[in-house]
Amino acid sequence: MGIMQDKRRVIEIPLDDIYPNPAQPRRSFPEKELLELSRSIRQNGLLQPLSVRRTKNGYELIAGERRWRACRLAGLDSAACIVNSCSDKQSAVLAMTENLQRQDLQIFEEAEGIRRLIEEWGVTQEEAALRLGKSQSTLANKLRLLALDEALRRRILDAGLTERHARALLTVPQADRAAALEYIIEHELNVEAAERYIKLQQSSVKQHRKPKIYFKD
Repeated sequence: MGIMQDKRRVIEIPLDDIYPNPAQPRRSFPEKELLELSRSIRQNGLLQPLSVRRTKNGYELIAGERRWRACRLAGLDSAACIVNSCSDKQSAVLAMTENLQRQDLQIFEEAEGIRRLIEEWGVTQEEAALRLGKSQSTLANKLRLLALDEALRRRILDAGLTERHARALLTVPQADRAAALEYIIEHELNVEAAERYIKLQQSSVKQHRKPKIYFKD
């Protein structure tokens, strides 16, 4: 999937003419990080141009939404951009891929971005894994996280738990997940302790439900 860049020229484009890519997987932009980046831009300028494509509505971001937001916070009127010629699908796939390759996406943003890449834009799991430098089994594990409902996802993030905590919860029956999660948070269990707790709970439930065997005389 190739894209054409307008002779690699960097041009200044008014920030008001640029708008975010709807395929951007990132949903949260921490204010503290944006303020730090905006201060850096004020002092040093924008060191890496934004990547955009021309549309009938102006310029759609392909990569660099955080830099675009920070430029606005810094009070700039325009920013250096590289203009690319690409289709809607190419733009969406590039935007998602560029952001999914970053390390600071929260775990459910990453999983949702992978799902959209596959379901909305027709990228196969094999191609997505290749683009993101991950194995297909890793991708499958990340997609499984979307089986957790929105309330559980928010609680996991608010508690600062990890992807492995979330995956461990997937082994718990849906009706019992909230209670298991609260126990893990209340007792500040690390991943290994959380996995042991869940296994013990499941073992206890199985033993409790084991049918009695009666022997005839």
